[in-house]
Amino acid sequence: MVDDDRTDRRRDQGERTRRAVLGDAHVDRAAANVTDFDADFQDFIVEGAWGSVWSRPGLSPRERSLITIALLAAGGHHDEVAMHVRACRNTGATPADVKEALLHVAVYAGVPAANHAFKVAKETYAALAAADREGETR
Repeated sequence: MVDDDRTDRRRDQGERTRRAVLGDAHVDRAAANVTDFDADFQDFIVEGAWGSVWSRPGLSPRERSLITIALLAAGGHHDEVAMHVRACRNTGATPADVKEALLHVAVYAGVPAANHAFKVAKETYAALAAADREGETR
């Protein structure tokens, strides 16, 4: 029998953690795009990744960001690398931290994986800086 209260608590915690890491705007956009086809998958992500793993004690959000970026880079998941590089603003991981994580990727997962992840991170940081400058001029 499934403990519905425990599942609800994990989903609620996952939603709070996801918003803290990725930001309300990202989560709101993602929620607006959920369909009947992927709703169960989205629930799985919120409950499993964000409620069960990202919400655990033992590692800081900064540490989880760096681990996540390294794993995503190693797997060639470039859109997710960019998303988590953006999320570093909320977790405290610095560009220097990300650089060090990607250097580890080069050694343990291969230079091509790290090379592309460095490209993605550079583009993401440039876009964030441009958005910051645009916000300053308004």
